[in-house]
Formats: sequence, C-alpha cells, structure tokens
Amino acid sequence: MNGRMKIAAAIAVMAVLGLGACHSSRPAASAPAEETHVVFEPGGMYASMRIPALVVTRRNTLLAFCEARIGNASDWADMHLALRRSTDEGRTWSDIHVLDSFKQGPVGNPVPIVDDKGTVHLLYQKDYKDAFYISSEDDGKTWSQPRDITAVYDRFKPEYNWKVLAPGPGHGIQLKNGRLLSAVWLADSRKLTPRRSHAPSCMATIYSDDYGKTWQRGAIVADSSAVISNPNESQPVQLPDGKVLMSIRNVSKVKRRAFSVSADGISNWSTPRYAEALFDPTCMASIAAVKSADGKPALVFVNPDSRNIEKHPRKNLTAKASFDNGQTWTVSKVLNPGASGYSDLAAGPGNIIYCLYETNTKDNTGWNYSLVLKKFYTNWITR
Repeated sequence: MNGRMKIAAAIAVMAVLGLGACHSSRPAASAPAEETHVVFEPGGMYASMRIPALVVTRRNTLLAFCEARIGNASDWADMHLALRRSTDEGRTWSDIHVLDSFKQGPVGNPVPIVDDKGTVHLLYQKDYKDAFYISSEDDGKTWSQPRDITAVYDRFKPEYNWKVLAPGPGHGIQLKNGRLLSAVWLADSRKLTPRRSHAPSCMATIYSDDYGKTWQRGAIVADSSAVISNPNESQPVQLPDGKVLMSIRNVSKVKRRAFSVSADGISNWSTPRYAEALFDPTCMASIAAVKSADGKPALVFVNPDSRNIEKHPRKNLTAKASFDNGQTWTVSKVLNPGASGYSDLAAGPGNIIYCLYETNTKDNTGWNYSLVLKKFYTNWITR
C-alpha cells in the first residue's frame, strides 16, 4: 500500500470511528445557527422580569435567575426571586421556582457561583439592607434555607457607612485556588425617604475560602471620586495568569466601562482605568472568560453599545472580544439591535456562549421587561 492509499485508509477509519475534526477546539466551518429563546416574560402577577443572572452547572444545566416584579417595574416593587432550569441548552425551561419573596420591597440582585464540586451558591439582597446566601447540591432542584450574611457587609461600616447594599448582579466566579468571589456595591445614601437613594456609591468584593461556609469582606475596589463617579454594579473575571479583572459600571461623563485589577480578587486593586472601546450608557454589563475559535483564551464583554444612537438609550446589545486581557477589544458581534438592558453571560461546552438579557417582548412602545436567552458560538471570535 503506497503512502496516499495509507492516508486515505486512515481517514476512512477515523470517519467510521467518529474521530478527527470534531475533537478539535475549533468549531466546524458551518457552526450551528444562533438560537433565541424567551426565558422570563411578564404576565399574571408579574409586571416585569428584570436583573438577569445565568450559570451553567457542571452537569450542563442552565440556571436562569431574575427579579420577578409584582404589580409594577419599580426597583422597590414587591418581588419574587425567581429561577428557571433548562437541561437541553436553553430550548425548554422548567416552571418558575420562587426561591425567596418580599412584600413592599425588593428581593434580588442574584449572584450565582458554580464551584468545582458542582455546588451552586447564590447571594442576594432583601430591601437593599439585608444580605442572604443559599446553595444547591442538585443543579438547582432544591436549595438550602436562607442564611443571613449581612454581618459580612457590616464589616465595611467602619470604613464606609452604607445605607444600601447589593451583590453583583450577575454571576460570580470561583478562582483557580478555590475562592468564591462576588462583586458587591454599597451606597451611603444622602436621601433616605421615601426610599434610600443608590448614590453616592462604592464597590468592593466579598469572598469565601471554605466553599460558602463563611464569607468575608475584601477591600473597597473603587469609591466615588474625581477619577470614577459612583461605581456600582460590577463583575469580576479571572485572567489566565490568575489575576482578577473587575468590570465596573459608573456614571462618569466619559461614558466608558472602567476596569481595575487585583492579584487575588480581594486586595490591592489598581486605580480604575477606562476602556475607550467600551462605550457604556450607564448599565449593568457582563464579562466572561472563553476560548476563541482557535482555542486561545479570550474575554467576552456584553452591554448595550448605543454610542451611535441619539440620547444613548439602552439598545444595540453587543458582544466584544479581547485577546489581551481587556487592554483592547478587536472584534464585535451585535446580539440584539433593539431595546436591550442588563445581561449576563455563561460559557458552555462545545464553544457555546449563552447570554441572558433584558428586552421588551410584549410591548414595543414601553418597557415591559422580559428576559431572553441568546445562544451563540465562538466562531465569530477570531484574531
């Protein structure tokens, strides 16, 4: 058998056994089509579904969380902390599971974290003054009783006399050393009635080094200053070298996303810098570490990029990718050109990226918030 015949025979054997290109990290040239699925929609008692959080468990179950707001869309409405599960990559979803509820005030800002043992940890707040923690050992089917962890936030008070607290929102992370990490924000409200204002504000982290048994406060990452105005809803991502990059929402006039870096996620944060490429209409955004089409590490950042729209509304939800730890953002992909607000990202197996985002599926004339899942693939992330 000559050389060409041997190669042909080998290829035939590989085809029969299902080997070859499908084992590569690079997706096929004809990647699967994108999919869009409505996950939470207003109706019945729920006037608005807001503040998305999303994770993929180690068993490849999608867990989607939100604030199911009762009666109206206000941040201070009665609420259910709601969960839906999907075991088929987001095509179908379970009924809503109410994890907690609160009358005459909010319960929300969900921050889920999946650890390397498969446990799902969830941080959230009630009435923007009490903090809670629950966990699930069975992919979100059942949950522990809520545990009050407000004392962790109270440890900030000697340094920052907060009147409002909130984690995240959006997913937290587990670091390579096992640490569970969540961004949090605090407000030293000057206006206390009828509701406590959310400014001025600062943001920091809380963490657990014992798989959620106990939680500790980290250093304040950024306080309101001439450098950055009212930093609040933020999200961390771990870089390949182990450092933690914090993506920070702010209301500064430059209208750009701010970033800070720490070696351990809890101390010695760098002075915030603005990413010129990341226009920010002052909105919560999501960031996640993924693998590019050629298997290289990359960051994906998603927010409403409305720089070219008059008055900069929350529209044109766009994903941008960075290959240099967030220094530059060289490729982008529009996920939804229409009304788009908060979002959260989760990376799944098989080069899948999931994005759960706010939009209005019921009434295009106003904000009846729904949450929609966009499932797309890393084939667009190329150098």
